Amino acid sequence: MLKGEQRKFIEKIISKISVAKAAKLCNFSERTIRDWRREKFLMNKDSALRLCKRTNIPFPKNAKEKKDYWYTEKSCYLGGAACLKKYGNIGGDLKHRTQKWHEWWEREGKFKSKIIKECKPINKPKFSEELAEFVGITLGDGGITNRQLTITLNHTDDKKYGKFVANLMRKLFKAHVSIFFDKKGSVDRYSISRTELIHFCAEKLGLKKGNKIKQQVDIPDWIKKNESYSISCARGLFDTDGCVFNHRYKVNNKIYSYKKLAFTSYSEPMKKSFFDIMENVGLKSRLVGKDIRFDSIGDVKKYFEIIGSHNPKHLNKYYK
Repeated sequence: MLKGEQRKFIEKIISKISVAKAAKLCNFSERTIRDWRREKFLMNKDSALRLCKRTNIPFPKNAKEKKDYWYTEKSCYLGGAACLKKYGNIGGDLKHRTQKWHEWWEREGKFKSKIIKECKPINKPKFSEELAEFVGITLGDGGITNRQLTITLNHTDDKKYGKFVANLMRKLFKAHVSIFFDKKGSVDRYSISRTELIHFCAEKLGLKKGNKIKQQVDIPDWIKKNESYSISCARGLFDTDGCVFNHRYKVNNKIYSYKKLAFTSYSEPMKKSFFDIMENVGLKSRLVGKDIRFDSIGDVKKYFEIIGSHNPKHLNKYYK
């Protein structure tokens, strides 16, 4: 908005509703509303639209939407110019630095080139139930790029399960696990950045880089050929892409409720493989769109007896 327009807009709003109500509606403090009125800060579009809807005041015609952090480019330029004026060229003389680098390279750097270029090693575990469960977790909530493997879990619901996943990754590969909280998606990302791990996953484990849905990924053959590995992999899959829910219904004015299970996958081969594993261990399930459902109380009980779970979220919902 032009200078003075935001102030006029906010004053129209607070003539209809109080500052306290406007703050609550926008999910900000009252001080923020007053700062907008003083034009100390620009207000966001979402808040403006909420206030317009609540007060029936039209959205300002001359308002312009700016990208997030629009001010950073200008701030960086001004900060850089100020540093240059105060300290001169940062880093000293470029020619002198280049000369010294070449001297270091000829003296010792080129003899270290092999070490510099080598990939950091990882532990390459043998096939096991733990490794099969890790594969299930990766097929469920994992992603693989050229340099990194990441498991993404809900920040709140899967907090305790995340600790189990991180410890499993450390135990299997003897590598550092980075944990990053993505506030926007409210998820935690558990990552190992090792090229050797990506090669191992592709060549040994049968895991693919890129979009799992487009590639219609499946459980690797080395797992499907072994019953104990299949059970562990299925546990990892359900712990990430499964859910426990209450089924409620009413008969003769009496309400009945019991637990059901559902596993969701958008990969047809993987969904079929999961279904086959359940059938092989004596569990009855049915296909419902993208889901595999366990409807009977007996089969739900048998699932936790045979397959089990390492995700406290599922265990709490089932046993509660």
